[in-house]
This record gives sequence, C-alpha cells and structure tokens, in this order.
Amino acid sequence: MKKHSEREATIVVDLGFGDAGKGTITDFLARTRDAHTVVRFNGGAQARHNVVAPDGRHHAFSQFGSATLAPGVRTHLSRHMVLNPLAMLVEERYLRGLGVTDAFERTSISDEALVITPFQRAANRLRELARSEGRHGSCGMGIGETVSDSLTLGRSVVRAGDLRDLPTLLRKLRWMQAHKRSQMAETIERCRGFAAAKEEVRWLEDPLPDLCVDGLVAFSDKAGIVADEDLGGILRRPGAVIFEGSQGVLLDEWRGFHPYTTWSTCTFDNALGLLAEHGYDGGVGKLGVVRAYQTRHGPGPFPTEDAALTAAIPDLHNAMDDWQRGFRVGWFDAVATRYAIGACGGVDALAVTCLDRLQGVPAWKVCDAYALAAPDDEGLFDHPAGKPGVATGIRLGPPRDLGYQEALGAALAKASPAYGRSTVSSVFETRVAEHLRRLETLLGARVAIASFGTSATDKRVL
Repeated sequence: MKKHSEREATIVVDLGFGDAGKGTITDFLARTRDAHTVVRFNGGAQARHNVVAPDGRHHAFSQFGSATLAPGVRTHLSRHMVLNPLAMLVEERYLRGLGVTDAFERTSISDEALVITPFQRAANRLRELARSEGRHGSCGMGIGETVSDSLTLGRSVVRAGDLRDLPTLLRKLRWMQAHKRSQMAETIERCRGFAAAKEEVRWLEDPLPDLCVDGLVAFSDKAGIVADEDLGGILRRPGAVIFEGSQGVLLDEWRGFHPYTTWSTCTFDNALGLLAEHGYDGGVGKLGVVRAYQTRHGPGPFPTEDAALTAAIPDLHNAMDDWQRGFRVGWFDAVATRYAIGACGGVDALAVTCLDRLQGVPAWKVCDAYALAAPDDEGLFDHPAGKPGVATGIRLGPPRDLGYQEALGAALAKASPAYGRSTVSSVFETRVAEHLRRLETLLGARVAIASFGTSATDKRVL
C-alpha cells in the first residue's frame, strides 16, 4: 500500500459480517493521504459508519462518505449505491448541526444509482414481518427489494436521474406503488393485523402522498446528480481516492452464508470494475478491515459467538433494533476471515480495529479450526490429515451457487470453535503486539493499521 506519486486508490472492505470500522478507517486514510474524494461502491442507506473527528464531533455516516467531517473531501455515490433521498436529506441536516454546511455541495451522485421508494421499503418490511421467527435479519430499508426490482423490472425502477424529471418521477412512483400493492397482496392480508405492519400497508394502499413527492423534488434541487461517466473525471484528478465499502464480505450476496446475506457485492469487485471501466492507471491498494474480535448484527451462523464476551464489551452504536435484531459478539474467527480474504481475491494489507475494547478482557482467544457436527459429505471444508471432523478452512464454492452457500451456512450454524490464545500478557501494549502478530500469521497478511478508537487520532500505522 505504498503511496503513488501521482494518483492512488485505496479500496476499503469489511472482511466480517459488517460493523468492523470501515468508516473510521476511511476517514483516517482520507486525512492522512490528503484524499480529494470518497467513492461509495456498494450497499446503501443502511450504513452506519461511526466517525469521530479530531475535535470530538461524532456522526454515523449513512450515505455521505465517511470523510465528510474533513474539510474539502468530496463524496461520489457510484451507480452501485442504492440511494434513499429522503433519508439523505435528514442526514444532511444532522451534518449541518455539526457545522458541515456544504455536504451536498461536496457530493456527486451517478444518475444511474438506484433509488429506494417508500413502497419498496414497505414491501421489504412486510416480507420480513411475514417470516416471523424465520427472519433473515434485513435492515428494513428496502435495499434488497430495490435491487431485486432492478433485475426484473429494468428501467421501470426509479434511478437518481429520474429525480430531475418530475413527470417521469411521478409516473414511476405511481406505477411502483401499484405494482407493489398487487405483488404484495397476499402478504398484506397476512400481516394486516400486525401493529408493526400498519404504516407499511398505508404506504401501499393510500394515494401517493405529497410529502413524498415534495421531499424527492427538494432532494433533486440540492443534490449534484451527474452523468455516470463523470466518475472518470474524478479518477483522473491527481491525488488519492478512497473507495468506501459497505456491509461485510461474510454477508456478500454470492459468497455470504445464504439466506442471511445482503443484495450487494461486498468484495473489491465493484470498485475494481469501476477503476477498469474508466481506464484508471494509478496505484491501487486493497485494504481489508477486521475487528480485533468478531461481531454479527442479526441472525445467521456465527461459530465464535460468546454470550459472556457480548456482555463484557457492549457496543454503544449497535444495540437491539426492530429489524436486524440483536448485536452479537464473539472471538476472532481466523477460519471465516481466511475465507473472506479468498472470496476477495486476496488483500494487500489489513486494518485491525476496536483493540481498545479488549483492554479489560483477561485472555484473548482466536479460533483457527471448527469441530463439525456432521460428516463433510459435500466437501465444504478443508481438514487436517486424519481428522475429518475438524475444519481448518472453508472452501470457496462455484460462483453464484446459492445452494452451496446455503449448505455452508447450515454446516457453520452447527460448528463449534476450537480456540487458542493469542496473548496472555498482563501488559496491554504487549497483548496488542502479540495479538496482531498472531493474526498476521493465521491470515497470511500484514497488519498496516491498528485502531484504538473511532477518531483518526486513535490510529497507528505499523
């Protein structure tokens, strides 16, 4: 990850289930490398990337790039971003309260970016409510619903460019509301008695509200919606660009453990594709972000989950919510992280965050193998010689094979972790050094950044 003399792009990806600290690492890189732009290249309005500026201001970034508290750093939302304009207006008001008065002036949005309508969000929430105890852990924002619609409905979905054309926008909104009302008819009846469904049903059944249209028009007046190819001009500028990822590779739409996944490509692929598309010939670095321990928000397999550790280090920014449900904590899972690195095609370096959170924990553990609950008849794992019931690696399956990913998730849900200690020292600094060396050995990648908090001043370059 050496600095390029003219231009450099650093791609920041979460190698876990999300919440690893991509935002604070993005902010740090933008400040220390004098980046001119942060490019969002996957996910959408579900993000909550917590950043604390050196002067103490805190913001959980959702749609603006996580370096927006740094003066002059711009944001570009690529066509791979799924946009919620009404929520972005709210976020901009929060930023104004922190003294950032030019967030929209420093932001450009591809006219091809998908736009979440209130009707897609309502459909998403109704589907999740109908699943009852079988919920997938959706964030309830309508992102998956919108992406799914784009694959089946083509240009009928709303895109950012439509916000500049009121007749087209109104036509598409009315059509989408009617389409979702018809598509969800059976689910609406199933959920009609649920208190949590009342507002969602109203969005689908009531006339198109003026408030929704007025908000979208207000957004189009403020937002810098540009032609998709304008990203090429950004990438030709001298200096650094940070590509900020969303969610985590273990939630990836094709490599995550189905069905507890997202409708988004969480690897480096989207960013690398954009760079190639625009003929970028500057330096490129691939940075994988992990916590010093493991976390997961919502349901799904989590072999190293530990109730005692969850209680010992509660997360102030990831509490129980109505959609993703509980936030779970466990010990570092080297097996799953090696799988994530493989799914990404490798990393150039690692950033390890939240080391400060382990300061009061007496012994730090790392999982480097699983004990399987059943024979691995499908060949999902790597095994040590003579130990078929032990898994030391997760095998990458055929591309886009959700059946394989579902079988993998089912096996992981029953697997038990085998732990070793990374450090037993009583001195915190020694513990950190030993833990990081252990992670480097187990993951085969260099730790370039160690993070001890959410501010850029809490980071160390190693």
